[in-house]
Amino acid sequence: MEMCRGPCSHLISLLLFLLHSEAACRPLGRRPCRMQAFRIWDINQKTFYLRNNQLVAGYLQGPNIKLEENIDMVPIDPHAMFLGIRGGKLCLSCVKSGDDMRLQLEAVNITDLSRTKEQDKLFSFICSDNSPTTSFESAACPGWFICMALEADQPVSLTNRPQDTLVVNKFYFQEDQ
Repeated sequence: MEMCRGPCSHLISLLLFLLHSEAACRPLGRRPCRMQAFRIWDINQKTFYLRNNQLVAGYLQGPNIKLEENIDMVPIDPHAMFLGIRGGKLCLSCVKSGDDMRLQLEAVNITDLSRTKEQDKLFSFICSDNSPTTSFESAACPGWFICMALEADQPVSLTNRPQDTLVVNKFYFQEDQ
């Protein structure tokens, strides 16, 4: 799939990917067939990377640029998807921790997940288009969104206050070539 150029190119690429994947998938609720990798960054140009097995957001430059993690996506339906890193071998999930929700990485193959299994719902995220940015709300924990702190080199986490000015929960996308 060729990437369009222009201010909405990330959104067009994501929509084309989702439409193609949805049309090509197997029937009867079986797992989607296609995983696609996307480069993702926030409005302040911070990208994802792994530090001590934790997903962190920061500014990567020079030789550190190779640490950047792409986000692997497998569509579930037109607005929901499974998210992972490392070729889909580590998946993002929303888990309850006391009264809060926590974003964590789990060693689960993204292509083994199923939209029909209740236990796989914690790996599902709803993609909301806020053109030209996108946000991700947990399907298992409604009202909780993937976010980054304003400061660099902080863990990627979840917030239930998406309007809070101390976190960033809007992201840009670009299909990895």
